[in-house]
Amino acid sequence: MKIKNSFFIRDALTLAQDLLGKKLVRKIGKRKITGIIVETEAYVGPKDKASHTYKWKRTKRNEAEYLKGGCIYIYLCYGIHWQLNIVAAQKGIPECVLIRALELPEKTRNASGPGKLCQWLKINGSFNKEDITKSKRIWIEDGSKPKIVSAKRVGIDYAGSWAKKPWRFYIKNNQFISRK
Repeated sequence: MKIKNSFFIRDALTLAQDLLGKKLVRKIGKRKITGIIVETEAYVGPKDKASHTYKWKRTKRNEAEYLKGGCIYIYLCYGIHWQLNIVAAQKGIPECVLIRALELPEKTRNASGPGKLCQWLKINGSFNKEDITKSKRIWIEDGSKPKIVSAKRVGIDYAGSWAKKPWRFYIKNNQFISRK
């Protein structure tokens, strides 16, 4: 059963942890691909130097972050890799959670890393601003409540001390996370 919108109306730090163990479902034609979310990163908006909305920056690219929790914010990183984010909080409060890795039933490593995840699930810019609670092509279902580990976020050294915040979360001892 799809998770309802109220689940996403919370701060990004809480949502990032609560998404772990949930199932991300992607429907492509008649085929469904389901993976367990095993790694996330939180971006807490205007005060977070690593966030695309730092200092309330608002552009065409990041407009989705200002939507209500449960919407998708997707962007192209380095002009190569799509990055899937789930918007957190109330409309107008730009926080989001990057989905970094999935554990797939086939036990492959093809979905460990945000770029690989989007490539594997055929997720692109057309998903931007889509409501994940109403979508017929991507949604999140309930799952288990795992033991969680926190660590510093990945690939944001430009953000100074904000890069060291332990806002990357993953399932303890899971072999499918993107970085050990």
